[in-house]
Parts: sequence; C-alpha cells; structure tokens
Amino acid sequence: MAGVREEEFSRYVKEARPGLRRTAFLLSSDWFEADDLVQRALIAIHGRWESLEHRDRITGYARTIMIRMIISDRRSHRWSREALAGVLPEPEPAGDPYVLLGDRLVLMRALTVLGPRQRAAVVLRYWEDRSVEETALVMGSGGSTVRSQTARALSTLRSVLRGE
Repeated sequence: MAGVREEEFSRYVKEARPGLRRTAFLLSSDWFEADDLVQRALIAIHGRWESLEHRDRITGYARTIMIRMIISDRRSHRWSREALAGVLPEPEPAGDPYVLLGDRLVLMRALTVLGPRQRAAVVLRYWEDRSVEETALVMGSGGSTVRSQTARALSTLRSVLRGE
C-alpha cells in the first residue's frame, strides 16, 4: 500500500513540478530560489500526502504553500540583512541647487533686455513649449511675425549672454 502511495506521489511530482517551478519563479524572480521553494513545498505535501483527499486540487494547495513560504521567508531576518560588498556604494554627489538658480537669474535679466513682443514670443515658444501657430494665435499676429520676432530675440539673447 505504501508503494502505491509513493508511486502516486512520484507521478504527481513529475506532472506538476514544471508548472510549480514557473509559479515559484514568478514569486521569487530567481530560478535557484524557485527550485528551493518548489522542493520545500513538495516536502510539505509529501508529509501530508496520505491525509490529502482532493487529489485534483493538490497543485492549488502547493501554490498556496509556496506563497506562504515566500512571504514568511521575506519577513524573516535573512532578508532584512545588508549584503556586504568589497567597496561600499557611495551615492552620487548632489548637484549644487544654486547653480540652476543662478542660471535662471541670468536668463531673467537677459529677458528684460528684450522688447515686449520679442519677450512674449520667446516665452511662449520656448518656456511654454508652444508651436508657432499657437504663439501667433495668442499674440494676435501671423506665423511669420512670430518667427521673425523669435529669431531677433534669440540673436539679442545670445549677444547679451556672451557679454557683448
């Protein structure tokens, strides 16, 4: 009788193991851990094999066991420890936040040199990232006017920013 049960369990393992391994990999994202998880679940099932009544639902039961095991493992102390490395990882040094502020102040000062229409064209086109048509509609002028105002404004800004 025990030989029949063992044979039945072996047959179940051969059929269910590939599917259980795929499920375990989805749970753990590591093939080696997935193999261990399946093995532990099958050991747990083997211990209760004779008392399991619904043999058609054993795979679902095995998945439940694996889910509970991985949750338990992740809560355990071994997952909360830091892994030691040869060199401690150093974070990237943070950039100086005042550099951006300084750049913005320089740009704001340069914009004051422009006339109102040129400033509006530059701000709408490049700051607000609008198209020529949208800018022309907002400014109440044609697309060619927006393009010429923008070109003149950019030329003026280049010379002001170069210090000419």
